Amino acid sequence: MDLTWRPLTLDDVPALTSLYAAAEEIDRTGDHFSDEDLRDELVAPNVDLPRATIGAFAGDTLVGYGLIRRRDAANPVHMIRLQSVVHPEHRTDAVGTHLVEWLTRTSREVHERAFPGAPMELHHGQHQNERWIAGVFAGAGFTHQRTMVNMRVGLADLPPQPPLPEGITAEPFDFKYDLAALDARNDAFAGHWGSTVYGPDAWRHLVTGSKDFRPDLSFLVLDDDKVLAFVLSHFYESEAAATGIREHYATWVGTREVLRGRGVASGLLGHTLLAAKAAGFDRSALNVDVDNAHRALGVYERCGFRVDDEWHVYVLS
Repeated sequence: MDLTWRPLTLDDVPALTSLYAAAEEIDRTGDHFSDEDLRDELVAPNVDLPRATIGAFAGDTLVGYGLIRRRDAANPVHMIRLQSVVHPEHRTDAVGTHLVEWLTRTSREVHERAFPGAPMELHHGQHQNERWIAGVFAGAGFTHQRTMVNMRVGLADLPPQPPLPEGITAEPFDFKYDLAALDARNDAFAGHWGSTVYGPDAWRHLVTGSKDFRPDLSFLVLDDDKVLAFVLSHFYESEAAATGIREHYATWVGTREVLRGRGVASGLLGHTLLAAKAAGFDRSALNVDVDNAHRALGVYERCGFRVDDEWHVYVLS
C-alpha cells in the first residue's frame, strides 16, 4: 500500500500512542507512553508541529513518525534532536529512506530559522534493541558516537547509602528556586557531550512544570539562594501502569564545580533514594553517558545502581 506523508496534528495523538505500543511489542525498549505523555511531547516549546513533524499513514493508520526538536542554543554547535518510530510491519528500505531524508532535509530548515550560519549536528538516539532504525541511520551517513546506559537499583533491598559530607544538608525542592536550579543545571552540565543550555520555557515544560515532576522527591544543596547541587525526580504513571513497577526516576543529578570531589552527588542521591523508598517506590532509575567526564557511573554505583540496558546516539555533522 502506498503511504501518505503529512505533518502530525494533536488529533493524531491516539494513533501515535498505538504506533509506539506496536513498536514496543517488538523492540522492548521499556518505554510506554500514554496519550497525555505524547501530547506533551508534541506541544513542547522547541517542537514546531506543522513544520517539524511527519507521519506516514497507511489509509487512516499511522505507521511511521519523525520529529525534529531544535535546541535552545548553538554553543557553538546546534545539536538538533531527532526522534522516530516505524511500525514493525512497515520497516522497509523505502520507508526508512523517505524518513531519514525528510529528517535531514527539514532539520536544515529548522536550523536556519533558529541559528542561521551556526554549525549543526543531527543527533538520533535509539535503544540497543532498535537495530532496524540504527541500520537506516548508519546507511544515511550517521555514525555511532556515544553510548548512554540506563542504571537501576531495587529499593526494597537498597544497600546502605553514602552520607552527605559534614556541613552539607539536603533541602527539599521549592519552586522559588526553580530558576536557580535551572542555572545550576546549565552550569553543572556545561561541557558534557551532547548537552546545551535549557531556556526557561523548555525547562519548565520538560522538567519542573511536567506533570511527572516529583518536587517531594527532589532535593537541593543551597548557598543562600544559589543552588550548588541537585537531584530532580520524576515518576511516569504510564510506565507503572504498563509494568506494575513504581519506578522513581532521578532525571537530573548535578553538582557545581565548587563541590565536586567531596561526595556531595552520591550523598544527595542517597538521600533521595531513601526518600523514594519511604514513599513506596519499588526501584530507581537514571540515564548516564558511559564516558561522562565527571566519572558519574562510579557515583551511581556507590549508591547501588547497576547498568541495565544501553541507548546509542548516532550523529550526522
